Amino acid sequence: MSTARAASDVGDEVLADVLERSHSASAAEVPGLIDEAARRLGAAGARLYVSDLQQVWLARLPLASERSRSGALGYTLSEPGGGVEGGRLEVDSSLAGLAYRTQKTQLTIDAGTAWIPMVDGIERVGVMEVSSPAPGTHGMYRALASLATLLVVSKAGHSDLLVERERSRPMTLQAELLWAFLPPRTVGTSRATSAAVLEPAYEVGGDAFDHNFTEDRLHLTLLDAMGHDLASGGASAVGLAVCRSTRRAGGGLRDIASAIDRTLAQWIPERLMTGIVANLDTIRGELTWINCGHPPPLLIRDGRVLSEALERPADLPFGFGFHTDHPPRQHREPLQPGDRVLFYSDGVTEARSSSGELFGESRLADAVIRSMASGDAAPEALRRLILHLLLHQDQRLTDDATILLAEWHPPTPVRPHV
Repeated sequence: MSTARAASDVGDEVLADVLERSHSASAAEVPGLIDEAARRLGAAGARLYVSDLQQVWLARLPLASERSRSGALGYTLSEPGGGVEGGRLEVDSSLAGLAYRTQKTQLTIDAGTAWIPMVDGIERVGVMEVSSPAPGTHGMYRALASLATLLVVSKAGHSDLLVERERSRPMTLQAELLWAFLPPRTVGTSRATSAAVLEPAYEVGGDAFDHNFTEDRLHLTLLDAMGHDLASGGASAVGLAVCRSTRRAGGGLRDIASAIDRTLAQWIPERLMTGIVANLDTIRGELTWINCGHPPPLLIRDGRVLSEALERPADLPFGFGFHTDHPPRQHREPLQPGDRVLFYSDGVTEARSSSGELFGESRLADAVIRSMASGDAAPEALRRLILHLLLHQDQRLTDDATILLAEWHPPTPVRPHV
């Protein structure tokens, strides 16, 4: 048996063993399982880092032997050197962060450490650090990182340990409510990708987003409830629930809009909400949408914004009860391969600097275009954009700011629209 074949057999055995043991392992035991597996594959060890909620830090998941309780926000780690502060690495200034931003494995100059992206589908979760990786085994470590990602994601829904490591401070009640309803920040297939960001992450009040795939359709929703209190968060959470319930029962965009409007008017009266609900046909590339009092989306093609391409008359916001008997208008626009559609809430364009300067639509579009022109994928382009927005408003947003970017990228040529 060749050395390569023997190594492959060992790798398969190690991965199978981790998977088997993971069924009864707690979230706290996952880092230890992965560290042990890396050692069996010839490395000196492995550590897992997950992105914080705002994608500014990569926070290390502690081994069982390192855990020590420190208040409500989880664990403190004391690590020497390497730019690590409290078990955290900066996304924008570390080699680990480069692996996270580019989704490509990064090696130190002496190849003594490998930073491997942890990706769930196309959603960036974090990175895995492998110390002294054995030569010629990077493929096995990538497989181990993929397995580690699946374990972290599967256990995050019922483990506060993982949630706490993703947070840097307490969250308001309305933000806690909304984040419980939100989908992953990024979803995608070979035909389309959708990425979203939402700030202020820990105090968000009434903004919410949704994106979901069926066999040939990408559904997109962006909602902005009036106010910044618990009722606002509740209204947006109800809006998402109504949207999903109606969609899953076979309802179309008009049905969704009427159901949201009717539900708000009945159960949360005097609480208005603007929003866009849309479908992207991932086969033909046709965008269909309804706009209820919301800023119009922007169409980005070949590195520039097509001015007013998606501007249509907006209908009344949700909550008046008007759409129950008068369904809002539905708009259509054919897209070209590579087109990107940018949805945003008014908290983005109306964000003001200390001197009173609005962030504005032009700055919004320019920031996205520049980031993607430099090679950034949609999730990284939006991460940079929201950091730019926070910098513009001195890190203190006075209104929720939500951005959703959908891209149509069919793998094969499609027939032109007729």
